[in-house]
Amino acid sequence: MQPRNASVAVIGAGDFIGAAICRRFAAEGFHVHGGRRQGEKLAPLAAEIEAAGGRFTAHTLDARSEEQVIAFLDAADAAAPLEVVIFNVGANVNFPLLETTERVFRKVWEMACYAGFLAGREGARRLLAHGRGSLFFTGATASVRGGKGYAAFASAKAGLRLAAQAMARELGPQNIHVAHLVIDAGVDTAFVRERFAARGGGEIPEGALMNPTSIADTYWMLHNQPRDAWTHELDLRPYGETW
Repeated sequence: MQPRNASVAVIGAGDFIGAAICRRFAAEGFHVHGGRRQGEKLAPLAAEIEAAGGRFTAHTLDARSEEQVIAFLDAADAAAPLEVVIFNVGANVNFPLLETTERVFRKVWEMACYAGFLAGREGARRLLAHGRGSLFFTGATASVRGGKGYAAFASAKAGLRLAAQAMARELGPQNIHVAHLVIDAGVDTAFVRERFAARGGGEIPEGALMNPTSIADTYWMLHNQPRDAWTHELDLRPYGETW
């Protein structure tokens, strides 16, 4: 591994997609900065990356706080010039409409949409200072389709999608690659398998779930696209998914 003089900031460095993205970029020599609400939960990931010869810094971060997002990205940029900012906050909830409280709707919007705006604006501010970079947003099926019980989640994810599109139109000509990734399937994790079993689903069909490592590879591919053929939106799904 050849260390690079560059940083990657992952907002929403959770246990699955976020962690896989951190591993992928660390393996390419980047200094990776991961942020999540409970930063102490990043200790195992930090140890794993460092044991493999990579560089990883864990941060406790509330992505809804403008002050904390600014401090997080400043710290990443100070360690090495910021080259990639990835917004990977989920906020997936399902409530029947009449059980969707004002608090639930507002909180989901803050996490999935407003926090994405903060990440995009502040990420762009730093990437523009370097004259280049990538700004990626993790979307979901709900970004393009409002399903039953997903009024809060779908509206927030759809808002994030359009915010990313607006950023791409503005920042692309300034050499900032903005991409939105629609993750259109369940991710293969112990949590998803347990939920499936609890619902009496039996055996999960082959090809129904996505491997987080495969998703992370796609983020890496997007970062390496030539700028005369940038992808703005990309949907990912396993071969067994019906759509």
